[in-house]
Amino acid sequence: MREQTWHQHGTRSSERRRGGRRGASAAVAAVAVALVTAGVLAPPTASATARPDSVQQGLNGLVRDGRPAALASVRGEDGRTRTYTAGVGDLATGAKVPRDGQVRAGSNTKTFVAVVVLQLVAEGKIGLDADIDTYLPGLVRGEGIDGRNITVRQLLQHTSGLPEYGNHISDDVLPHQYFEPRDLVDIALKEKAVFEPGKKWSYSNTNYVLAGLIVQKVTGRPLAEEIDRRVVQRVGLRHTYFPAPGDRTLREPHPKGYREMTAAGPLVDYTRIDPSAGWAAGQMISTDSDLNRFFTSLLRGDLLDRARLAEMRTTVPVGDTGAHYGLGLMSRKLTCGGVYWGHGGDIVGYETRGGVTADGSRAANVTVTSIPTDIAGTRRVEAVVDTALCHRG
Repeated sequence: MREQTWHQHGTRSSERRRGGRRGASAAVAAVAVALVTAGVLAPPTASATARPDSVQQGLNGLVRDGRPAALASVRGEDGRTRTYTAGVGDLATGAKVPRDGQVRAGSNTKTFVAVVVLQLVAEGKIGLDADIDTYLPGLVRGEGIDGRNITVRQLLQHTSGLPEYGNHISDDVLPHQYFEPRDLVDIALKEKAVFEPGKKWSYSNTNYVLAGLIVQKVTGRPLAEEIDRRVVQRVGLRHTYFPAPGDRTLREPHPKGYREMTAAGPLVDYTRIDPSAGWAAGQMISTDSDLNRFFTSLLRGDLLDRARLAEMRTTVPVGDTGAHYGLGLMSRKLTCGGVYWGHGGDIVGYETRGGVTADGSRAANVTVTSIPTDIAGTRRVEAVVDTALCHRG
């Protein structure tokens, strides 16, 4: 499936991509690979062995594939966390990729939002099967769209049939334009419903903007504060935050993120953007290791009681991909058997994939610093996650 635009997620049913493989950016990537293989910018690996392990080899392959940089954090069955880098963190200067650097986490944000909603469900402040109008009366109306017929559960599971606002927002405006959450909803409601609520599954960022607005309505507090108090601080995520309005930076050391402006053109630095177009659907900043800690804590039951975690893990199929979507949480198959749970995220400049094995024994997250132009590119990122979670060496 193809993801939406600049800030998505762990699936591929609705994203539009730009162009094909380009000569100038491929040449830049080739220079980066040459520097890595020559040892000029050789990234630190988890061990001092001369021969890189399978995860390092996977990251090196992603750089050869055209990504300026690739990062990973892997927690093994022994409890040790290993961090990896490949490529260059800044194409202009050739700077090294910071180990476990901060990145824009994109639609991993949705899992944080879903956790907050489910905590409020446990507190009796939100009903999973209550309709949107219970909390946002009269807000959701359009052609074939009525908030009285769409439930909170359907928002979290992408079965609402609501259209995607991201189809109408160009990457070109992201460096400078600020969007209010209500603006995003209004953009979406210009389109007609995709299907009748509950009848199908289709990824739409609009669902999570509405979920974020519901959180703010019932708590009387900004969404960012609720995420920080209820999730980030609770499990000790030291490098994860929801950027304040107008904040276009990343606070800590980070690799720069890039975008292809044209199919044959060079990669352009898109590190500084206004992430408000993502908001509850994709605004957060984190690190690979913090995302591992978050998903591990979630699956271990540190953030939700047993009943709410079971609701979160009750899934529907994501087309014919073999993946399944719960309430802000996805499962994907592993080549070594079983599944892993996580989400994933794309926002212009960064793509992340990762998760935790069903038994919680292993966790891995991989980030690249430009979004692959096709589904095959994303599958190669996911293959490195699979290697990290299945490797026993």
